[in-house]
Amino acid sequence: MDEQLRRKVADLLEFYEELGFAEFYVRQPSPPKATAVSEEPAAGDTRPATPKVQPIAESESPLPDPVFDQALPTPPLNDAAMLQAAIAPGPPPQLLNLFDSPSPTSPARENETLEMIREDLGDCHRCRLAAGRHTIVFGQGNPHAELVFVGEGPGADEDAQGLPFVGRAGQLLNRMIQFIGMKREEVYICNVVKCRPPGNRTPLPDEIEMCSPFLLRQIRVIRPRLVCCLGAPAVRTLLGIREGITKIRGRFYDFQGTKALATFHPAYILRNPREEKVLREDFQKIAEFLKMLR
Repeated sequence: MDEQLRRKVADLLEFYEELGFAEFYVRQPSPPKATAVSEEPAAGDTRPATPKVQPIAESESPLPDPVFDQALPTPPLNDAAMLQAAIAPGPPPQLLNLFDSPSPTSPARENETLEMIREDLGDCHRCRLAAGRHTIVFGQGNPHAELVFVGEGPGADEDAQGLPFVGRAGQLLNRMIQFIGMKREEVYICNVVKCRPPGNRTPLPDEIEMCSPFLLRQIRVIRPRLVCCLGAPAVRTLLGIREGITKIRGRFYDFQGTKALATFHPAYILRNPREEKVLREDFQKIAEFLKMLR
């Protein structure tokens, strides 16, 4: 394998790792299907007709993949339409439908605050992640922020300090926030899960199921103008979109009365520095969006 091809394969594997794929398999071809075709007996032969097996060619159109061929739940708005909608008169964004049904984990409470949600979370042991954590990483920032960033889960530095995005990925996120003329203190930063997954692996579905109601309550209380989903796990959790992040990044989606934008996780950019220009493009869209609302 030549060096150029080797680099392409390595980059592709890193990309799939960012999406949460740890291994691949090769689907073995199915054996030809067969159908019986009666063979006519010769003249004067009293024996019954002998079935003749004839292969049937497999369909050229395989069945859709049950996960990745799902339609997007909400079509993205183009930039012009989105900005026009954003400046139209009307009430401030409200996250309604997703939270109208109370549950033991996400009760409906009037005048809820982030402090109340943190109290409900407590010393959480609702899933297996609690066994390996040092600190719960609840979130940090302005409780009335216009912009909320949602990542995947805490890493080693975050687990040690109890704060989100304080490692190398956090330093890059800080630079991007400064790039659009804002300060970290002006935004709110949190994750899909609040405890570090072992080895920084992607959170499992049942772990997300137990933790995400607290994230949704945080977003409801903050009432941001824009939620920025950093990486595929945040996109899947908040928007239900299974399509690859490279296909949907930089687009704005309707999200329960407000807007959401998908982009790369800073950790992916650290592994692929040449993609930082793409991240800057997406953050520039964030700046333009917020500017139109003021």
